[in-house]
Amino acid sequence: MSFTCLSPSFRKHAARAATFSVAACSAATVFALQPLITDDTGTQGAGGNQLEFSLTRDRAKVAGDTERTHSLDGTYTRGVSETVDVFAGVGYSRIRASGPGGDASGLGNPSLGLKWRFFDNADSGTSLAVKPEVLFPVSSSRESEGLGTGRTSGNLTLILSQELPFGALHVNLGTGRERFRDTASNPNTTTHRASLAPVWNVSEGWILAADFGLESARSAGSRVNTKYAELAAIHSLNKDVDLAFGLMRARDDEHPRTTTSTATAGVTWRF
Repeated sequence: MSFTCLSPSFRKHAARAATFSVAACSAATVFALQPLITDDTGTQGAGGNQLEFSLTRDRAKVAGDTERTHSLDGTYTRGVSETVDVFAGVGYSRIRASGPGGDASGLGNPSLGLKWRFFDNADSGTSLAVKPEVLFPVSSSRESEGLGTGRTSGNLTLILSQELPFGALHVNLGTGRERFRDTASNPNTTTHRASLAPVWNVSEGWILAADFGLESARSAGSRVNTKYAELAAIHSLNKDVDLAFGLMRARDDEHPRTTTSTATAGVTWRF
């Protein structure tokens, strides 16, 4: 999931590796509370299944250019034990740029990963989990169009969840590596991420959340920092089906600066 889903003409102005956007250039990463970027330690339980689908619209602006991305993402999660989930996902994106030669559409990087909750203290309400994820490569043509990375990439995230009287607080620390076939145009990138999300149980069937994060991305000797803030609402139709809505704003410190506005709507089905 990346602000890096930019067409070649657009990328020459923008940071290559800001990765907080919920538009899926690569596969959709599994989130226990979509549409939040910050994950929690929750798992499906042994034999539990979950399907997540989301529709996302991004609008990125830089140096007078505008790029719009529409994405459809899907993730399947399977609980292999009470504390371990495995998941697989893929996303389809359509990019429309204001400049010539920037339009593209196609599948992003398929993903495969797991989440292991290795610590859980019921008395304090504190739990910890780790989530490694592999992103499988796309073709050279899709990489050149900004739809994904052409070599195997990956992410590793440490997750803290703390139950609180109003709901919960989730904290993530992560690192990732994006690897490209054409490193002359797209240098390989190392990212470090930190985010936190307070979640409020406001009424029966309704959850409100905020999500704040920072990513530092280094490639070809340069560093770009990206901040984001998101507001989200989750409505449970019943114990198995949730509807999710989110609005996000992100901004990097590149010159010229890129700002991205994102709206997303999703559904989660547990069975």
